[in-house]
Amino acid sequence: MTSSFAPSLRTLVAAAALSLLPSLAVLAQDLAALERGARAEGKITSVGMPDDWANWKDSWAEMGKRYGLVHVDTDMSSAEEIAKMLAEGKNGSVDIGDVGFEFGAIAHSRGVTAAYKPSTWAQIPAWAKDTDGHWALAYTGTIAFAVNTKRLPTVPRSWKDLLASSARVDIGEVGRAAQANAGVLAAAVALGGDETRLDPALAAFAQLARQGRLVSVNPSPALMERGEADVFVMWDFNALAYRDKLPNKADYTVLIPTDGTVTSGYTTIINTHAPHPQAARLAREYIFSDAGQLNLARGYARPVRFDHLVIPAEVKSRLLESAQYKAARPIRNAEWTEATKTLGSRWQSAVLAGAK
Repeated sequence: MTSSFAPSLRTLVAAAALSLLPSLAVLAQDLAALERGARAEGKITSVGMPDDWANWKDSWAEMGKRYGLVHVDTDMSSAEEIAKMLAEGKNGSVDIGDVGFEFGAIAHSRGVTAAYKPSTWAQIPAWAKDTDGHWALAYTGTIAFAVNTKRLPTVPRSWKDLLASSARVDIGEVGRAAQANAGVLAAAVALGGDETRLDPALAAFAQLARQGRLVSVNPSPALMERGEADVFVMWDFNALAYRDKLPNKADYTVLIPTDGTVTSGYTTIINTHAPHPQAARLAREYIFSDAGQLNLARGYARPVRFDHLVIPAEVKSRLLESAQYKAARPIRNAEWTEATKTLGSRWQSAVLAGAK
């Protein structure tokens, strides 16, 4: 009995052990099947992933070359993306979107997301992903100032400097856009508050509004070129990318405020009712691949798999110096997700109601 039983036990143990390991052959087969399915669909529709944000232009172009996908995007805020997916329900027209960190969990809780874990899943930090694959940050950003030095010769290098100046400030659509929301939190952190104590920031922006110095339109290269504000509050990667697109880019300097700011990121969400579900999953697979992550880096965004990549020197040279980020801290996502549920209404009543 011993001799006949032992081989069976060893076989079972070996089989069990192998089942716990990822199979490269099976993975390759699955990815090949995913690519065939995406090619058959031939299209992908995104929201909130425009050409000039985090270098999505090159990412979509590369996916078109590799997989034959025809791409269309409609730029929207994070809240608008989720609202569109909810409103369309089973008649979904959107395959994939890109939303701020706090909106990933919100989208999942509202049932609009489909789970998919890319093959590089193990290299994504635990804090930056949903356990089941409903969302995962592809890149991070830190709130920065883009200062028009031609219009504002004395450059504000802190929130304190900014508030004491005469600068006209563009914060964006608070309550709707993750970038604008994070700008409020960055100000709160610098002024002694945090995710649960936003009053210092709301009071500061209310003062700007009363003085006629507040712009509540999401920053864009066109607004920067026209000088619609003196200081634009936005993610570092957007500030750097927008500046480099301007014919008057020498007018702008980009800096991280020295008295406090926050670092967060953006996650793709795959619509549970995506009309092209295989293309949506393949897009996430590409975004988290080496090539996709490097494309994000070329758009000045810090890829979430940064430590697993070889970043070309010319890409590194375009980024801000690491020393500027010493006052930045990560957003506390659980607290921030809760705070953003009421931020829009608080902003309307505490800030915009008193605007000049």
